[in-house]
Amino acid sequence: MQNVDLNLLTSLDMLLTERSVTRAARRLGLSPSAMSRTLARLRVATGDQLLVQAGRTLVPTPYAERLGEHVHELARNARAVLQPIKNTLDLATLARTFTIRANDGFVDLAGPALMALIARAAPHVRIRFIPKSDKDAQPLREGMVDLEVGVIGTKAPELKTRLLFQDRFVGICRTGHPLLNKPGVTARRYASYPHVIAARKHQFTGPVDDALEQSGLRRTVVMVVPSYANAMQIVRHSDLIGLVPCSCLGIGSVSDAAMSAGLRHFELPVRTPPIKVSAIWHPRLHADPAHRWLRDTILAVCKGARLGN
Repeated sequence: MQNVDLNLLTSLDMLLTERSVTRAARRLGLSPSAMSRTLARLRVATGDQLLVQAGRTLVPTPYAERLGEHVHELARNARAVLQPIKNTLDLATLARTFTIRANDGFVDLAGPALMALIARAAPHVRIRFIPKSDKDAQPLREGMVDLEVGVIGTKAPELKTRLLFQDRFVGICRTGHPLLNKPGVTARRYASYPHVIAARKHQFTGPVDDALEQSGLRRTVVMVVPSYANAMQIVRHSDLIGLVPCSCLGIGSVSDAAMSAGLRHFELPVRTPPIKVSAIWHPRLHADPAHRWLRDTILAVCKGARLGN
């Protein structure tokens, strides 16, 4: 394609359609002299006269006759490719599968409401949730994942993000635990009991330990588990103290159902950073109408459920 000016394609289409330099120039917003120069360039590029004088009109050569319909289709397709995308979206007929990477807690909390909204608005859309075992950006870059939900932990500069909700950590223990026999949970009493934590990287320390250390205290973590659900189950049936995001205990606020199932929650006696849960996606999908609708729907679910505190 070296030295080929594709702008000539539109000019050739107009010349073959109008068979007049003056009329073709008028339709393209050019002067007749500019269009004459363009016709000369086309003759050089094709090696054919294309249009020749017949009295006061121009008639196509046999080669131009053969080109006519083909050139018109090429020009029409080129214009279609180079026009802005149409943002119309028919949810009723949209048939698409979205892959979302998220942890179990988000799936449990938002999954039912998300599917209910999608079933009503876009019945042919399917959602595939996959585990969030790390924060590698490559699946988003390669298109293996359409959307990720979680705390931003990647340094990939091109990724787009949108805050869905803000959460906080709370402590949990079984109903009847001696920690709650006295009003108020002090940092010293909190640190005096054994703990279980959920950690993706299987580490025995976290933000709570950093905060306790500033007060000269250290807790004893005796168990690390893969998920917050695991930690809640273990706390429910032991004297271990747990740590979970508030949203894990119910939608919108700490639920009576979680308490009646044998768990109690309490505010931590130390300050920890807020948990900012975001939607994360690759800019390749940023302007895609269907993907934008999915992002807006997930945000609506999080706001409607009042996730976080």
